[in-house]
Amino acid sequence: MISVQNVTKDYSLGKTVVKALRGVSLDIEDGEFICISGPSGCGKSTLLNLIGCLDKPTTGKVTIDDKDVGKLNKNQLAEIRNKKIGFIFQSFNLIPVLNVYENIEMVFMSWKDLTKEEMYKRITSLIDEVGLKDYLKHKPGELSGGQMQRVSIARALVTNPQVVLADEPTANLDSKTSYKILEIMLDLNKRHNTTFIFSTHDPIVSGYAKRKIELFDGAIKK
Repeated sequence: MISVQNVTKDYSLGKTVVKALRGVSLDIEDGEFICISGPSGCGKSTLLNLIGCLDKPTTGKVTIDDKDVGKLNKNQLAEIRNKKIGFIFQSFNLIPVLNVYENIEMVFMSWKDLTKEEMYKRITSLIDEVGLKDYLKHKPGELSGGQMQRVSIARALVTNPQVVLADEPTANLDSKTSYKILEIMLDLNKRHNTTFIFSTHDPIVSGYAKRKIELFDGAIKK
């Protein structure tokens, strides 16, 4: 489903060029549960951003369903992000003034092919799956960190994406809550066959991965 072929990514900081990725290659199949690990600054988030169509490689190629991300325009990239990719962030990224239902509903702002009834069914079904059916009208400030991350998971999955990208999903959670969140994601991975790709340096997360990719200085560690 996803192919990363000899990808490099450079960033300019004034006159300095930072080489975030140095010739990374990997293939990811449908339904995988993958962990990208490594120390801070090794290129984990950069690689996720490229797979998530949030950025383009300096050289090399990233393909999703045989489409070369580097050759797509902004509208085409936005379409892939909206329909095929879900995002889970370490800081949850929930809107404080909206309740649980409304935070997830925001994902459908640009969708024109779903009725209100279909949206309601999808949203309430996922809220139930992540164990928050009694918190539908609660706002983020009324939830614990673990509950907010469950909302983030439901939001990521509500569009039925092919892949979910999770950048340090347990960074702001205690170990007990981290285990619960990972069990939920693993269960959803099995039942929906959704591909999950994590970036983390948390051994709890990497312990759940079915495949581990370790980065060091922008390259895959052999």
